[in-house]
Amino acid sequence: MKIVLAAVGRLKDGPERALADRYMERASQAGRALALGPITTVELPESRGSQSEQRKREEADALSARLPSCYIALDERGQMLDSPAFAEALRNFRDRGEAALGLVIGGPDGLAVSLRDGAALTISFGRLTWPHQIVRILAAEQLYRATTILSGHPYHRV
Repeated sequence: MKIVLAAVGRLKDGPERALADRYMERASQAGRALALGPITTVELPESRGSQSEQRKREEADALSARLPSCYIALDERGQMLDSPAFAEALRNFRDRGEAALGLVIGGPDGLAVSLRDGAALTISFGRLTWPHQIVRILAAEQLYRATTILSGHPYHRV
């Protein structure tokens, strides 16, 4: 199952990009044996709209064009899963025959309701508000962690 991490906003070169890229590469390598991957990233520019709802709508349109039909929305209103439950969700999507799975990160205004409502699963990394750069790193790390959990690798310790 291909996995795409689609995000509004671009990571500039620097430590944040290096860390996100390192986890994405590790996830891709570890995921191969599990039929998870390739794991790729799509970066989309923030909307220049003048109103929050307009920006979210424009970003949702751009994201929808790049996402597979099955995707997970990362949103503060979502369920809070632990890492084993996230790994199990990935396994379930793969095992039910999904060819591709998206993970979607919105822009500064968040995700449009239509994009959230269309998600197969909506999860939260907590009730705190995180910058998209940090969410990208967290998502990449959790993808890597999920592959190690599913393969029985000792990276994840309880």
